[in-house]
Amino acid sequence: MTDNVKVEIDKGSGFCFGVVNAISSAERELKNTDILYCLGDIVHNSLEVERLESMGLRTIEHDEFARLEGKKVLLRAHGEPPSTYETAQKNNITIVDATCPVVLQLQKKIHRCYQESDFEGVQLVIYGKKGHAEVNGLVGQTDGNAIVVEKSEDLEKIDFSRPIALFSQTTKSLDGFRNIVSEIERRINPGVSFKYYDTICRQVANRLPNIQKFAKAHDWIYFVAGKKSSNGKMLFDECRKANLNSMFISDASEITEPLPENIGTVGVCGATSTPKWLMEKVANRVVELNGGEII
Repeated sequence: MTDNVKVEIDKGSGFCFGVVNAISSAERELKNTDILYCLGDIVHNSLEVERLESMGLRTIEHDEFARLEGKKVLLRAHGEPPSTYETAQKNNITIVDATCPVVLQLQKKIHRCYQESDFEGVQLVIYGKKGHAEVNGLVGQTDGNAIVVEKSEDLEKIDFSRPIALFSQTTKSLDGFRNIVSEIERRINPGVSFKYYDTICRQVANRLPNIQKFAKAHDWIYFVAGKKSSNGKMLFDECRKANLNSMFISDASEITEPLPENIGTVGVCGATSTPKWLMEKVANRVVELNGGEII
């Protein structure tokens, strides 16, 4: 064990505004009630979900939600399609709506575009992860008619002889979005209308250059995120590009060995769904195994 390892927690990592808002809403409601239902994981981090469940939060999926009556249900930051609100009204369910304002704005934009495109034959395309909660909510604004593309191969679903309007899931990478735009511009028939809207959340997008800089500044990186976090996978990929000594972990208990002897500085960072307390726990584990200090 050495005593000169410096451990730094990335100040730019951790919950984004939307997640902070959802968790604050849950904590506020749980002060006044024994049980609060949440439709889907409130955040893609199992340890934070467990913490809130110990306070009385109960995670349910859509099939159980459809059978509930007269209960209170929190909608997380990802947002929901109109059908969820219709079910709530029918079953006398009280909604605690914690949809992220950025997602809510995007839902309204897509819904408006869908209503207008009915008359012009415009295809609505969403760059995002198929089946992701936010994307399901966005597709719901189009009565299920939007085309979801994750990668350039998915563009085969589009008719390039008809007008196209492209939107993006808020947490996708800017580079990925630009690649899709370029590919559509290359393939679309001459004279056919193509409009695209950069709807990526800058609070998330700006983390890419920040996390690259942070990863380069250290000899070793522990990237902390839940295994289900899409944002976590994307940010970790950027960490690995900047620093090959980047390790993906979900909890401090996964660190079982001291660091190699040549490591002087360690960075601890994470996703928009990673709580600060968990990154602190990881930093303390590094010091416990290696000595040194948190700076």
